[in-house]
Amino acid sequence: MKQAIPFMIFSILIFSCNSYTSTQTNNENQLLLQGTWQLISGTLIEKGDTTFTDYTRDREMIKIINADHFAFLQHDYSKGKDSVAYYAGGGRYTLAGDQYTEHLDYFSDKKWEGNKFDFTISIKNDTLVQTGIEKVDSAGINRLNIERYKRIRK
Repeated sequence: MKQAIPFMIFSILIFSCNSYTSTQTNNENQLLLQGTWQLISGTLIEKGDTTFTDYTRDREMIKIINADHFAFLQHDYSKGKDSVAYYAGGGRYTLAGDQYTEHLDYFSDKKWEGNKFDFTISIKNDTLVQTGIEKVDSAGINRLNIERYKRIRK
């Protein structure tokens, strides 16, 4: 029994350190994620068709992320002269490592509200890449979405 006690203490210490490191990494990822991001490009893949959009040409979108919520705003550069293209939404999010889940509580298109979207994110320097499936049954949406953002404010 005396030999088992040091092993148990060692095991508790190892598991405690791993748990702390994992939490610390998640907190660091969350701090890296927080800020204001400008959408640079988006790629949608749906039913074998790929659509690439350059968000620096005729429209602009930003995403603002704080400790527990996100919001996004998008408008076109024609300011409604050709069409009114304005979208806004937001809600809560969770982050576990590189797994980022948005809970869309608010959106200008009500069919999207109440859905959750799971993404894998990567952040390198001032670039955020967000990749995941967007599925909204009520809108007939089921597609892979890959978005590339540039940090504009921390």
